[in-house]
Amino acid sequence: MNKFFLLTLFLITFMCANGQSRFAGRLVDKASKQALIGATIIDISDPLNNTISDESGIFYINNAKFPLQLRISYIGYAELVYDIAANPGIPQVINLEESGQLLEGIVIKGQRVSDKQKADPRSVESMDLAAIKETPSISFYSGLGNLKGVDLTTASLGFTIINTRGFNSTSPVRSLQLIDGVDNQAPGLNFSLGNFLGVSELDILKVDLIAGANSTLYGPNAFNGVINMETKSPFYHKGLSASIKVGERNLGEFAFRYADVIKNKSGKDFFGYKINFFHLRANDWEADNYDAVFESRDKSTNPGGYDAVNIYGDEDDNRFKNSNLNGYKGLTTWSRKGYKEVDLVDYNTRNTKANIALHFKTSPKKDIESPELILSSSFGSGTTVYQGDNRFSLKDILFFQNKLEFRKKDKFFIRAYATHEDAGNSYDPYFTALQLQESNKTSEKFYSNFIKYWQTNLNKRITETGYPKLVAMPDGSYQFEAGKLEQWFGTHQDSLNSWYSEAKNYADGLVILPDENGFYEPGTERFNKKFNEITSATSNSKGEKLGSRFFDKSALYHVQGEYKFNDNFAYYTVGGNGRYYTPNSNGTIFYDTAGIKITTYEYGVYGGLEKKLFKDKFTFNAAVRADKNKNFDLLISPAASVVWNPSPNNYFRFSFSSAIRNPTLTDQYLNLNVGPATLVGNLYGADSVITVESFIDHLTDLSNKVEYFNIDPIKPEKVKSFELGARTTLFEKIYVDAGYFYSIYNDFIGYNIGIKSEFDPVTSLPNFVNVYRYAANSTNTVTTQGFNIGLNYYFATYYMVAANYSWNKLNKTFAEDPIIPAFNTPEHKYNVSISARNLEINLGRKSLKNIGFNVTYKWLQGFIFEGSPQFTGFINSYALMDGQISLGLDKINSVVKIGASNLLNNKVYQTYGGPRVGRMAYISVVYNFVKK
Repeated sequence: MNKFFLLTLFLITFMCANGQSRFAGRLVDKASKQALIGATIIDISDPLNNTISDESGIFYINNAKFPLQLRISYIGYAELVYDIAANPGIPQVINLEESGQLLEGIVIKGQRVSDKQKADPRSVESMDLAAIKETPSISFYSGLGNLKGVDLTTASLGFTIINTRGFNSTSPVRSLQLIDGVDNQAPGLNFSLGNFLGVSELDILKVDLIAGANSTLYGPNAFNGVINMETKSPFYHKGLSASIKVGERNLGEFAFRYADVIKNKSGKDFFGYKINFFHLRANDWEADNYDAVFESRDKSTNPGGYDAVNIYGDEDDNRFKNSNLNGYKGLTTWSRKGYKEVDLVDYNTRNTKANIALHFKTSPKKDIESPELILSSSFGSGTTVYQGDNRFSLKDILFFQNKLEFRKKDKFFIRAYATHEDAGNSYDPYFTALQLQESNKTSEKFYSNFIKYWQTNLNKRITETGYPKLVAMPDGSYQFEAGKLEQWFGTHQDSLNSWYSEAKNYADGLVILPDENGFYEPGTERFNKKFNEITSATSNSKGEKLGSRFFDKSALYHVQGEYKFNDNFAYYTVGGNGRYYTPNSNGTIFYDTAGIKITTYEYGVYGGLEKKLFKDKFTFNAAVRADKNKNFDLLISPAASVVWNPSPNNYFRFSFSSAIRNPTLTDQYLNLNVGPATLVGNLYGADSVITVESFIDHLTDLSNKVEYFNIDPIKPEKVKSFELGARTTLFEKIYVDAGYFYSIYNDFIGYNIGIKSEFDPVTSLPNFVNVYRYAANSTNTVTTQGFNIGLNYYFATYYMVAANYSWNKLNKTFAEDPIIPAFNTPEHKYNVSISARNLEINLGRKSLKNIGFNVTYKWLQGFIFEGSPQFTGFINSYALMDGQISLGLDKINSVVKIGASNLLNNKVYQTYGGPRVGRMAYISVVYNFVKK
């Protein structure tokens, strides 16, 4: 921990350089004093030095030269030329007056995209406050799926995953999600649960989604992208907001936000505070895919049963097959009944989020230029379904996050935060099903009972149906007459279904020995009692491996600082961070049992500079980062870019970036028995592991020797990415943003499956067989490439048509490598939308004002989704349409919105093993009283 205190001291000490010369202002409506978002501000003496006002109405003119003259334009307001004779030293509040003249030309040219945004060398997609309000999706987070290059996956109603640039997963470990600079990950999982433990929509100010490798400025794990959310400041978004939303699937949602400020004796804003609360309840979609698991032994037509995707406990068992069709007539392969997920999972989604934040201005007279001291505390809880290697029921989970931060916007910050989680009553439904069956009887006893019943009770009855008999062959052997057996099976499918069911029911229900029980039938009191017994006990309760509940009270502690300054040569950014993990699972997830306490840490430093050359036509950026993890070597992540601005509104960019991803805590310390195998971390490597293929060959013929292999210790993943892109405005009406990337991945983290076993020296039969899945690195280099383009067309003042297309490709240059994680990304996808805001419809003497709508159409190409073996299969191509219409009621400060995600109710799988996601129609009312 001493490293963290030294790093903190360094960051505080460093924040002392002289600042750059800049003018700060805030645009507000003269009458209402509400912030004006997206206004265009141009330095008349240097038109390339322009910007737009942010979601709080704030703007900055950097490198300001006084006297300064600004041209300020905003739709529906009179254009203003604002003169500043000398640097005022404090920010200026600038009032704009409404005008009856609509500045259509200005809006089309500005498009609420500043030159600074156009000149960004990164691939950034943004959702501002207006777009958040206008999204037709069920939530703003789901609305991110309509952005260019974004993959959205819904594993359950409460768990939505955002990913970019391939290697999508229901465990999004390659994406970083920040809320006001704070990593929103669950400490034990090392990734965010979508927005389940995130921020209320009433408090969200904007979202930036930065695609690609971004470790240099954002740290380890900013591997495939960063979701950066910013919430509203109580100084600029005061008053009471409340919302109610109701909809299909018994959706009920309520939220409120209250913010206010207290002034000092001089009448300046000194202290601001905000309070947020959010609660949602709904009935989740049920995972009821009863198709056969991809590439499993038996098809869904097999009368003896098969391994179904969302039935657990019916997996293929090599004992449950018969090759002696004369001794056991009609008997081929079979499986146990298993349990459907719908009988094991709580689909009553609940989600509660709360937040309180206290903001102190340390120099109130400087207004928006004043540094701030911020104390905030966030809480999240709920019940939903998470899909990883298995489907997991997250029940009554708790999430706590506390932050202390000192900052000056666009200048410096130093923040420290702590995150704690509690798994509550969460459990593994798959392991629960196995334990229910084992509590009935072991598979060995089931096999014995089943095979005996078939031989003594069914053989005779099957013979009487005309079952083929063995006939003598010319070579003296006895075989079934050609075609007779196939013909018999073809005409007796219904009977076979009945016979298999009869034998299974007998084997499951037979109770002879003291440790045998009858089948636990879902819905019965007996089932409920045993189910509660299993899910309320952890896997190591009383020393017995019987429970399926998780214990997880892991935590992380983080400190980070950053400082920006400039001199006559360039604009600089420097910073650093440190993080300390304390995983705590009591042996139910990690190997922290028998007195073993796990802790680990990581830290890093970074720096970068920006330099403009050739009359500001070229902007060069370079940065480098160094990261050290307790368990891994020091790693360097460089980045560089150049942006060329040959003429107004035309920007071309080229960049190189890199990123690392440290192995997660589960990659390092996992020790989880999931039934067929034990999932283990691999911090120290593994020796003398038997290959699965050679072990099966040995069982087939004991003279075949097994093959051994070793697995190296896990190490971080690495990626290098090259990008080309362009942003421009065509015909002063069409904004275009296009880009191409090529990425090179090394040391991909995946899994190796192997067996540990001893062998009898006399018989060569295996003893004490254990199957393990080890975290491991691939030795292959993987490359991907992609292209995307987005177009926004503005017309008739109020309307916008938007379209984007994305192409993503995994380049296969080697034989199949089981370690390489699945790409899980459609090669082609596109979105098309039409929207409008502030429409007015004349109805004779009266009119309806403030009408808005948004209709979005999405299509993506089918692809193979590879999760665990249970959850691997083909996702068919599908199309979805979202839509909403809204009406602003200014007199009561409210907006009514009616909309639907998946408007046409096209039920589709977005992740294999998950539910078919259908329509979510809703109606919402948002009340927003702005305090002046």
